[in-house]
Amino acid sequence: MAYQYESLEELRRKKALLKKDISEIEELLTFENTKESLSVLTNGFTDKYLKEEIFPDGEKKVGIKTQEILKEVSNNVKDSLLSRNSVLGFAKSSAGQNIVENALKIGIVTFVGNYAKNNLKNTSWKKKAIGLALIYLAPIALKYIRENLENYQKSKTTSSFEQLI
Repeated sequence: MAYQYESLEELRRKKALLKKDISEIEELLTFENTKESLSVLTNGFTDKYLKEEIFPDGEKKVGIKTQEILKEVSNNVKDSLLSRNSVLGFAKSSAGQNIVENALKIGIVTFVGNYAKNNLKNTSWKKKAIGLALIYLAPIALKYIRENLENYQKSKTTSSFEQLI
């Protein structure tokens, strides 16, 4: 032992302190006070999830605060799903773009379909003609516009690649 003690009394004090520390650690490891033992082992993580109940006969039991656990889980799920970064990341992903695009298409088709249906039920022959035109002519016009836009986009892409080369 490299450390030399000044006196025998100092050595006895150190021994008493060590014995006290060892007995405290033994109490924690034997789970005499379960909540405190778990708190020490988990560095305080379990403190907010455990509650100590004392029954009328004097027996102590440790219970779980299920509402705290559910609140913590729901907050974490809400934060991860609804955080600005995850919503923007989903919207920028191809799946998010496809979902938004399909939702817009369905919304437009539903709106136009309802408008055409209401016009067909109208007593005015002009409104009925508009309803029929929406049902029969609108899909043809949209197909023609879409094909022309695709051809225009292809030609622009090809010309920009030619300029790069």
